[in-house]
Amino acid sequence: MNLYQEISSNNRKTYFLIFSFAVLIIILGWFLSYLFQTPILLVFAVIFSILTSFFSYWYSDKIVLKLTKAQPIKKEDFRDFFNIVENLSIASGMQAPKIYLIQEEQPNAFATGRNEKNSVIVVTTGLLKLLNKNEIEGVISHELSHIKNRDILLGTVVVVLVGVIVLVSDLIIRLTLWGGFKNRDSNDKLSIGALLVILGFLFIILSPILAKIIQFAVSRKREFLADSSAVLLTRYPDGLISALEKISNYPHSAKIANNATAHLFIENPFRGKENKSLLVRLFSTHPSLEERIAKLREITF
Repeated sequence: MNLYQEISSNNRKTYFLIFSFAVLIIILGWFLSYLFQTPILLVFAVIFSILTSFFSYWYSDKIVLKLTKAQPIKKEDFRDFFNIVENLSIASGMQAPKIYLIQEEQPNAFATGRNEKNSVIVVTTGLLKLLNKNEIEGVISHELSHIKNRDILLGTVVVVLVGVIVLVSDLIIRLTLWGGFKNRDSNDKLSIGALLVILGFLFIILSPILAKIIQFAVSRKREFLADSSAVLLTRYPDGLISALEKISNYPHSAKIANNATAHLFIENPFRGKENKSLLVRLFSTHPSLEERIAKLREITF
């Protein structure tokens, strides 16, 4: 399978995942309405998910920039870096994104925004200090690929859906603990209805975990795809390989690192927990460095 077929295949899988999230929300809303004999709760859950998705589409980039304390920079202060971004944008047929900077020693970068016209690339001061020109080109090409492949919008939608699932699940549990069964018919016995209740609670417990696993799986697949697309743009895999090695070898976690934004970065901003156990690897937002470099070395022109 060539790179373009892989992009198409991953996009189809992504649409399926988004559809699956929507089904999960509907099922959770249905169970809530069944449990409390209040159909309006199902309608509320669906409307809430739609409104949340709409809000995140328009304001997610601003939220991310606030969370990471990123600030816009001027071209006259970082002329060489701006030239790299502009030249690569032209080569990829894109409008140059806005550029923001984080005062952070750990070398790292990410892209955000809802589309190419509103895209932003964010880098840390540590990345500009540690990486040479070829390595910076590899990193920027990776982030431009995320923008061009519409990974940023996709990531936002998935994050919102995950949040809705967790929120609704938590709401169900809390309402149940507060006496959700009090209004149910006292003559209810262990029947199909009771079985549905049991299955519903199992779903409540497992759905946030499943949602997170799917979220991380999407992120991991997209990292591989962005790596490949970046090399296709620069025609120089060694630049990105060297950049990834330098970034991953930095020993300290980023001060601005948090679980909400970790999956956006080119490399996991947390340090020291990447490969300690199968469980940690399963819940990691990024594939291992060895996997990424191995796939990059397989690319031929």
